[in-house]
Amino acid sequence: MKRRAGEREKSMKKKKLLEELGKDRLPYMTPVDADFHQLWKSRYSKLIFRKSDTVPEELHQMVQEAFLTLREHDCFFQDLVRIKGKDFVTPVSRILIGNPGYTYKYLNTRLFTVPWPTVGYDIKYCSPQIHDVCKALIRLNDYLHIEAVKALQNLVETKEINDTTVIDGEQNFATSLAEKESISKDESSCCVQADNYISLKNRTSYNMTLLNYMDPLQMLYLKQEPYFGMGDMAVSWHHDENLVERSTVAVYSYSCEGSAMAESDEEILKGRDPAVWHVGLKVAWDIETPGLAMPLHQGDCYLMLDDLNMTHQHCVLAGFSPRFSSTHRVADCSRGTLEYIFGQCELALQNLQTDLDSVALSLKSLETAVIKQVEEIHNEVEFEWLRQFWFQGKRYLKCTDWWLKPIAKLEEFWRKMEIMGQNTLQLNESNRFLPPPYHDWKL
Repeated sequence: MKRRAGEREKSMKKKKLLEELGKDRLPYMTPVDADFHQLWKSRYSKLIFRKSDTVPEELHQMVQEAFLTLREHDCFFQDLVRIKGKDFVTPVSRILIGNPGYTYKYLNTRLFTVPWPTVGYDIKYCSPQIHDVCKALIRLNDYLHIEAVKALQNLVETKEINDTTVIDGEQNFATSLAEKESISKDESSCCVQADNYISLKNRTSYNMTLLNYMDPLQMLYLKQEPYFGMGDMAVSWHHDENLVERSTVAVYSYSCEGSAMAESDEEILKGRDPAVWHVGLKVAWDIETPGLAMPLHQGDCYLMLDDLNMTHQHCVLAGFSPRFSSTHRVADCSRGTLEYIFGQCELALQNLQTDLDSVALSLKSLETAVIKQVEEIHNEVEFEWLRQFWFQGKRYLKCTDWWLKPIAKLEEFWRKMEIMGQNTLQLNESNRFLPPPYHDWKL
């Protein structure tokens, strides 16, 4: 219900904005415009860009080989998503890699991580190549984490961050985190500093990456950018969903520029080069501030710091060549991990008891609140996890079978809750034929 209300609100805002524009288009800038850098500094300062030559060459090689390996193994998948009550197949193909047992939900679709190598977990990959892929991406994850910490530190130092919980002490912790140094016992005794250290760490410790791939020349149709006239869009204007509040999003981009024209032959009189991929940014629901279109070349990275993902929207503008990206995020997994859903199941099964004589299962309590809670968890397991996994999650079996055991455990929990529901119905049915209490009898 809440999601539908949010979708209606966004639809109304978009309709109003387009009505105000009419046939006109809002202005936007690219690096060729004289005022581009001033606009970037004044209205988009929390977008941080790293050119490819600042990234270690060894890391480039590992990550780009990982992208190509995933494509060779057919491990990128289009998602079936729901927007405004209608089902759509995404033009971009994706795969989620991250912490074992984590999931990410967007547009009513739950994705299940292909787990990257993690201490304490026995993860068997379908091939050594897939293991190398996951190893490369966790290396990239660590690198982008450090870059995000440095960028946040610079943001604090220039006083561009509007977070009253951030104080000068956070700068020192940002430095120590970037250098992977531990905090001494004397420093950790300060509660305020410790809180800021935890806050900074939570906002930059990426727990997953959503990988994207698209070849624009294979697409029959691409949606046109509606507000600025920026051209073909691979991904429409949006805020990234289900992230820890004010957390940083980090993106590594790799366009296969050798397989298509890197630059358009046509003379570009105005706007972006349509042959080159760009990330577009705009202030959310604002028609006064010009938009920004930042070109993306092989190995470029960008960071969206602090509240940029909340106050601004971004889109991905297609070029001519195939492109991969790795989008690292701190997903809000309060309801999206195995630890969470197993805990919910154990809570529900507290109302189940086994009769030692008959080995039959029965209910401890018939209180309405308890029965309702059990059924809500029952539905959550079925519709948010089991159906989602068997519909789209099982395709990740191309990479690993790691999820099969926990899913089998969830199915067993579901069967027990199904029995609990049947027992409730049977008791309700039998109670229909019991005489009412004596004080309700009509004499």
